[in-house]
Amino acid sequence: MNCDEALERFGLPAGPGHREALLVLLDEERNKAAQDKADHDGDPDLLRCLCAQLVSIGDVRDSLPIWRAKSASFNLMSGLDVQFLCGAGVDATRDYLGSIGTEESGKALEYLDQCVAAGDFDAWTPDQCVSSYRRYFGL
Repeated sequence: MNCDEALERFGLPAGPGHREALLVLLDEERNKAAQDKADHDGDPDLLRCLCAQLVSIGDVRDSLPIWRAKSASFNLMSGLDVQFLCGAGVDATRDYLGSIGTEESGKALEYLDQCVAAGDFDAWTPDQCVSSYRRYFGL
């Protein structure tokens, strides 16, 4: 699947009924990126698209799968926006990551806190993120 196919199939915003399928596709692309680090990072546009679609659903539980995709490689760490972690909002995401208590969630929360402190979320909202990516994808 490519970005255009994902947009056609799931839309942006995506419906909550598509969440599980989007998570499966995100995990598949993350695995490709992790296996192919030396060659490429999967399909970056598809990964951005899937993340934007998950943000549009706004489920706080998606922050960790998105973090896994973001942290799969150096290029994806810088290429996938930190804002993708926060489809449910910054505060809800911080609370969720803090409540899990795993090493992975701790790293995600630490990174998120650094980005908040750096101003990466000034005047940011999930709806603005979705609107921005609708324009990016020509919708």
